[in-house]
Amino acid sequence: MRLAFETIHGISVPAVTAARMQEICRVACQDAGLLCPQVVENAGRSLASTAIRMLGSHWMESRILVLAGQLNGAAGICAARHLANRGAAVSLCLSHPRRLSEGSTSQHRAYRATGSSTVSARQLPGDDFDLVVDALTGAVEEPAPSGVVRDLIQWANDIGAPLLSLDAPSGVNASTGEHPGSFIRATQTMTLGLPKTGLLPHLTGSLTLADIGIPLGVFSRLGICYTPPFGVDYVVALRALPTA
Repeated sequence: MRLAFETIHGISVPAVTAARMQEICRVACQDAGLLCPQVVENAGRSLASTAIRMLGSHWMESRILVLAGQLNGAAGICAARHLANRGAAVSLCLSHPRRLSEGSTSQHRAYRATGSSTVSARQLPGDDFDLVVDALTGAVEEPAPSGVVRDLIQWANDIGAPLLSLDAPSGVNASTGEHPGSFIRATQTMTLGLPKTGLLPHLTGSLTLADIGIPLGVFSRLGICYTPPFGVDYVVALRALPTA
């Protein structure tokens, strides 16, 4: 099934594969002057605000866990910092704490300065969180998760808390929607830049789109018909429309 997407105000938003979105980001950063840390910061801030909106008026009394992996970890760690800076009870769990990227290392250093806790993947409690943020793999076209990432996905699904996924539910092929192994059963997904072609409604939960700052000229340069859907907001709700 192919999908088209639009906002609740009827603005059409093109869907792209995960590889195409990587190309868009590459052109934005290499040719249009956007800096990768800017993209991470934009994504992380929007993820934090989305988590707060999911929790509602009791967000300050809620316990939040951010699961951050190697592929999507920097933005997840950034979100944890923004939550901590607002006084939220947030904990961070790194899937591979000894194999952080340069960007994740910088974000983790800033997160540690908030004084909030980091929890080992091997020592997670059973059911003490009101929201789990999934920033493990994001929008990828990888094989089924394995090892500690698979274990964290299974743990998150089992505890019964609402699950907020960043870019795409971990374990789901963001381009095709295939999910051959364990995958996050998301309550909500906040995707980045443009929606991905594999974000099927029964996999994503409610779907929102976050502005990560891609210059408009990048879309036109790559032949993508794009009307900015955000208005005064940085995150907008999307709905999927099946097409022939």
